[in-house]
Amino acid sequence: MKVTLIAGSNRTNATSTYLLKYIENHLKAQHISVAFVDLSELQLPLFSPDNWDFHPNVGRVLEAIADGDGLILATPEYHGSISGALKNALDYITAGQVTGKTVLSVSSAGGPLGVSSLSHLQTIVRNLHGINCPEWISIGYGSNTFGPDGAPLDEGMRNRVRDAVDSFVELTRKLTATAAAAN
Repeated sequence: MKVTLIAGSNRTNATSTYLLKYIENHLKAQHISVAFVDLSELQLPLFSPDNWDFHPNVGRVLEAIADGDGLILATPEYHGSISGALKNALDYITAGQVTGKTVLSVSSAGGPLGVSSLSHLQTIVRNLHGINCPEWISIGYGSNTFGPDGAPLDEGMRNRVRDAVDSFVELTRKLTATAAAAN
């Protein structure tokens, strides 16, 4: 199984990216192959439906999505929604690239929780015909501190993240097996 992770902040040292790196380590500990796309390092030009001659960075993102059996999207919450960098990346995706894949939504907010950004992500996933994981991860002010290894310092947060990721992995495995059996 291969999972594609997209860190949707263009901010260096973003808490949503730290959280995604912790998730990456958790997946690798389970011997799951991971492709990590960090939009702060792999910047994309502004999407335009008039230009389908994509920049090489866009090709890398689309290839990582196509190669993954599942997708984890992480975003900071800005003004009650997802980051512009992540929205721009998602605008390049067509439904065929996400159809039938499990998607886990992750948010980091400056306030108590990032529920609005998670709702927006799930709406986008539905429009791309992806399958939203029934779990999601939201961290907010006070719970977004991380140790030197990238792990959340709060034990309850670590447990919630692991539980959500394990639920995502289980659903991804089931959907991948079902798709393989149908072919």
